Amino acid sequence: MNVLWIFAHPEPRSLSGSLRDEGLRALRELGHECRVSDLYAMRWNPVVDGADFRHDGGERLVVGASSHDAYAAGTLSEDIRAEQEKIAWADALIVQFPLWWYGMPAILKGWFDRVFVKGFAFGVTGPDGRTLRYGDGKLAGKRAMVLLTAGTPEAAAGPRGVNGDIEHLLFPLQHGTLWYSGMSVLPPHVVYGADRLSAEEYRGYAAALRERLAALPTADPIPFRRQNGGDYDENLVLRPDVMPGHSGLAVHYAAPAASRCTA
Repeated sequence: MNVLWIFAHPEPRSLSGSLRDEGLRALRELGHECRVSDLYAMRWNPVVDGADFRHDGGERLVVGASSHDAYAAGTLSEDIRAEQEKIAWADALIVQFPLWWYGMPAILKGWFDRVFVKGFAFGVTGPDGRTLRYGDGKLAGKRAMVLLTAGTPEAAAGPRGVNGDIEHLLFPLQHGTLWYSGMSVLPPHVVYGADRLSAEEYRGYAAALRERLAALPTADPIPFRRQNGGDYDENLVLRPDVMPGHSGLAVHYAAPAASRCTA
């Protein structure tokens, strides 16, 4: 497989850096080709502006339309096009970051904002005129896995934990970005208590990561429902006969939402 590793941590000597290096070694030993987007080392610009699209500053900037036009014309800024070329090359993406304030670091959010433009990651229609998203689209066929380090103990990020269920915290990224753009999303690999791991605990997490990466081509993805798979009506609401009486994030899984976060 061709694997793109997206790394968003400012310190290469961190726990995150060690896990990245361990993971890349494992993938290469397995015969996979790897490329890395180390966003801090690249000094990635996370801010969307008109320069991304060669936009005329004298006119109102409509980001969706301008990004779509620039993508279609091949005039997106060079740094965006370089990242899109890496994604096009990749069969799988590893998205690695520390959990900061219940989300990803701003530099990674800005990577998605600038790279996942209309026409590339969304705003795509099929031959029947239906919008292709949530399991369909240009990025369908690719796999993605989140590698997350979190300071919280595992129990505190469980269904009754004070920090909220980690599955819910990752839903915007896993369902609303990766699955939205068509990619099959594997259960995340979460390292808990990241600020106080012992050497023995680190070895355990590193070995578990190697196992996850060995299964990268074949592991079952999270069973999110497809938008165009028949479960949703014309208003993109679940049909009355699908999980009647239930609501919330869990209804968007085609199988019971047991904990899918693997350490």
